[in-house]
Amino acid sequence: MTLLNIILLAIAVGVFLKLRSLLGRRTGHERPPYDPYSDTGNPAGTNPTGNDKVVTLPTRPRPAQAERAGRGRTVDAAGDPFAEPFEIRNRWRGIAEDGTPLANTLNALARLDPGFDAEAFLGGARAAYEMIVTAYAEGNRATLQPLLSADVFSGFEAAIAAREKNGQHVEQSFIGIDKAALSAAALDGTRARLTLTFRSQLTSCLKNADGVVVEGDPVTIREVNDVWTFERDVKSRDPNWKLVATGAST
Repeated sequence: MTLLNIILLAIAVGVFLKLRSLLGRRTGHERPPYDPYSDTGNPAGTNPTGNDKVVTLPTRPRPAQAERAGRGRTVDAAGDPFAEPFEIRNRWRGIAEDGTPLANTLNALARLDPGFDAEAFLGGARAAYEMIVTAYAEGNRATLQPLLSADVFSGFEAAIAAREKNGQHVEQSFIGIDKAALSAAALDGTRARLTLTFRSQLTSCLKNADGVVVEGDPVTIREVNDVWTFERDVKSRDPNWKLVATGAST
């Protein structure tokens, strides 16, 4: 081996060792990148149902939640240094006041599903709300079905079918959500129900087959107040929360 080859080999070894020290080595146990729309353990951007229309309301804890725990962080029986005690002061800050029925139920939910993150859930619920409202206006059954319970989908589908039978269609422009807040929570065994109030703005009108407006206004922005309830079995392998009830907020 020539002197030049020895020098080049030494440089290559040095570069490899430097890269390994900077980037680390893969062990097969690395956590996937955080995706606010994916369930714990699923690679970012994937959905275990294989349906890309499903909006997964996430349950993975985020750094902000750990920061709220602060010095209350402990090590659990399994040796997880990121485990948190359930009774943490201001655990649900900005979402539920300590000692209220809502906060107490969220604590019970967190015991059943330690990965539950209320802030991340709200983010997913906002995305689901806009998707459902838009899909309903468009009559998009394929988008609606995986997001709704069977009963709710049946009601939505009947309304869409009635529009189609009458030759009517909705023209809508979804402007945005002004408010999305948890208002109630309930547990029935391992089934969790979370109720949210939404305040949104949109323009919407119903037109007949000739394009004539028969209801609503295509220009005027109106405020819509809704109360929606999402449900999920927190012990199920299915990570998706489904809309099980809708109503108007006063």
